[in-house]
Amino acid sequence: MFDLIIPQRRRSLGGFEVGRLLPYAKRRMVGPFIFFDHMGPVQLARGIPETVDVLPHPHIGLSTITYLFEGEIMHRDSVGSQQPILPGEVNWMTAGRGITHSERFERARRQGGLVDGIQAWVALPEEDEETEPAFSHHGQQDLPTFDGPGLQGRLIAGSYQGLKAEVPTHSPLFYLHLVLEPNGRAELPHDHPERAIYVAEGRIEIAGRIFEAGQMLVFTPGATIILRAETAAVVMALGGEPLGPRFIEWNFVSSSQERIEQAKADWRAGRMKLPDFDNESFIPLPPKPGAPANPMS
Repeated sequence: MFDLIIPQRRRSLGGFEVGRLLPYAKRRMVGPFIFFDHMGPVQLARGIPETVDVLPHPHIGLSTITYLFEGEIMHRDSVGSQQPILPGEVNWMTAGRGITHSERFERARRQGGLVDGIQAWVALPEEDEETEPAFSHHGQQDLPTFDGPGLQGRLIAGSYQGLKAEVPTHSPLFYLHLVLEPNGRAELPHDHPERAIYVAEGRIEIAGRIFEAGQMLVFTPGATIILRAETAAVVMALGGEPLGPRFIEWNFVSSSQERIEQAKADWRAGRMKLPDFDNESFIPLPPKPGAPANPMS
């Protein structure tokens, strides 16, 4: 039933910490999901410096999914998007052949406030890795909800129990936000070969074992997974069809190492357009090959 238990690894972004789950040494991907960070939770003070923002940086070969529990983040990118995201909404950015973007904490800078959310990346199928870059924002009306015993759920992307989110995915997947009362229950779908959950808050029980906030559980294919909340809990469930191995270096994902080398050269040489609404500095290419991807990127 339990293929792997992944602990959260906390990393400092300077102004706050994130918890990294994917990629992991023993598990690079779950379905198409290749990156999974828990941003915060952190209480940002009014007047925070701009150094807390994530400056412009590039991506290829993936889609980023930003989803918030609390707070607001301003997204800007090189296809002309400028879009704040609020709790229960989705910012979905497809990098394809190349995009740059930044993430800003402008609301917190004006008035302070809590920021808490998840950023995930999904790798693109090989035939879509060089697709045109694009961005879409989806409010709560685009994300179907469902309920059960002590459960309130939202489908963030993909499909689940006959529901489908209005988010432009490129491969079969599911991504759920589950809020459980004590003793609330939820069952994972069986129709995806790779599945995992992340316990964002609280404590849950599966098959008699107790799991705490900050853990990601990866399950064996086909197993019936029913989770029960020991306490009030928030759980993210994710998975889908595997896409095959991918190279990941800094903010670049590709089925080809040569393509990543080209993207690195393009960024180093200034051949990738910066976001339309950003006119200041950007994040340079890390000096060491194989440096880990920037959290919150």
